[in-house]
This record gives sequence, C-alpha cells and structure tokens, in this order.
Amino acid sequence: MRADNSATVPEPITVGAPTPRRATPLGGTVLAATGVLTFSLTFPGTAWALEGFGPWSTVTLRLVLASVVAGGALLALRVPLPRRADLPGLAVVALGVVIGFPLLTTLALRTSSTSHAAVVTGLLPLTTAALAAALHRGARPPRTFWPAAVAGAAVVGAFTVSQSGGAPDTADLYLLGALLACAAGYTEGGRLARTMPGWQVIAWALVACLPLSLPGALIALGAEPARPTAHSVAGLLWIALASQFAGLFVWYRGMAAIGVARASQLQLAQPLLTLVWSVSLLGEHLAPAALPTAVAVLVCIAVTQRAAR
Repeated sequence: MRADNSATVPEPITVGAPTPRRATPLGGTVLAATGVLTFSLTFPGTAWALEGFGPWSTVTLRLVLASVVAGGALLALRVPLPRRADLPGLAVVALGVVIGFPLLTTLALRTSSTSHAAVVTGLLPLTTAALAAALHRGARPPRTFWPAAVAGAAVVGAFTVSQSGGAPDTADLYLLGALLACAAGYTEGGRLARTMPGWQVIAWALVACLPLSLPGALIALGAEPARPTAHSVAGLLWIALASQFAGLFVWYRGMAAIGVARASQLQLAQPLLTLVWSVSLLGEHLAPAALPTAVAVLVCIAVTQRAAR
C-alpha cells in the first residue's frame, strides 16, 4: 500500500519585510500630544537663541546639531537606506519641516513677538488637514470635522492676530510661507510614517540637508556676530534636539497611529501653550481673552477628535 506523505511535507513560508510596530490609538494621541507640547516651546526657544546668534546662524546651527544626532542614530542602529519610492516624500519633509519652517519663522521672529507668531500654529491644523484631504484620499474626515476645525482655527487666529493689532507686515508673509511649508511636510511625513518608523522619517530628512546646513553654518557664523549666553545656548539646544528631532519623532509616530487630520487638530492647543511660555519665559503680557479662548479651543479639539473617529 502506498503511504501518503503529504502531511509530512511542510508548507513553504513566505517572509515579508518587517513592518514598523504601530502605536495604539490612545498611544498615538499621547505621542502626538507630546509632540505638540515640544513644539509649543519652539518659538520661545528661537527667541532665546536669537539673543546670542544671528537668524541665519540660528537656523543652520539648529539643523547641523539635529542632523548629527539623527545621523549618529541611523549609523548606530544600522538602518538601511530608504527606498527609492520614499525619496520624493522625504524631499518634501526636508524642504518643508527641516528647512522651510525653521528658516521662515526665525526670520519672522526678528520683528514679531512669539505670541503673534503663534498664529501660524493656530492655522496649521486646518492647513494640514486640508492638504491631507486634497493629496491623500484616505485622509478625508467626516463633514462634522470641518466646521469644528474651522471654528478652532478662527478662534486661535483671531486671538493671536488681535494681540498685534491685525496689521500684516513682512513677518506675516514669512509666517504664511512657514505655515504652507510645514503643512506639506507634516502631510508627507505622516504618510511615510505608516510604512517606516517616524524617527527615521525626520532623521533621513535631516541627514539629507547636512551638505547644505554645514557649509551654511560656517558662512553664517563668519558673517553674523555671535555672542553666546546661557539663554541663547539653551534655546539653540532645545530647538535643535527637541523641536527639530525628538518632537518630530513622536509627532510622526502619533500621526501614523491616529491619522494626519485627527493628529493635526491637537495642535489647536499649541498657540495657547506658546502664549503661556511667552509670559512665563519671555515676560510678554497676555491679553485678558486668554482663558475664554483656551476654553473655546478645548471644545473644538473635543469635537474634532470625536468626529475623526
């Protein structure tokens, strides 16, 4: 009698490329909120850095320091080069988040207060969600999402603009450009973070800019007088290591878990946090409307978070 050996033959096993471990929705919200908290100190940190460094020196040194840390992490962990298909997206992240936003906001903060510059972060969630909806089909939120998002952006925008009298100037143009650049970088970074770890997204974008930022820093330091102080060094280290690298790491990881549109609405709280730091760290005066605005923004965040589910 012929023996049936089919049961003893093992089935072939197909091993695919490992996928990055994703955070849970709650964990993604916590990560994104941590990123927002980190970003809220970016403008005060930049203002401190400008006390001892010129604007171009501040931007280029910020990028060099963050790039060195990012490159060291990539080398230490032997991370393979990104896929060719990811290069266009990484270029958008580099131009928008690594170069565009830091450069334009630093130029704006030469003449603008941090409270006025916070209008950028007030309008950023709406712009990011709109770009995500326009560029990526899966990012379209429910209809109830948009009224709450627009209301929250309007409340924050009206509050921050009213502090400066609402008169647009050159700084406002810089801030508008920074808003568009950052929204594009966030959108592409959030998309890339679904297929590769979030810290690698910003790390590769930083490393890609090193050939420009390093010679730029040498030229800027030679052209701008540097008078380092404790404040300026602390501010520079914060915007380089926290805002430019660590904050973006947790931010992209959070966006990958809960989506670009939903994560971006957490940034409605960022301008108000920046205003708190502006008062406590820089001594700026806060308008009496701060508390009502904070309550209105928190309501908008709750509505958008519920709608995005």
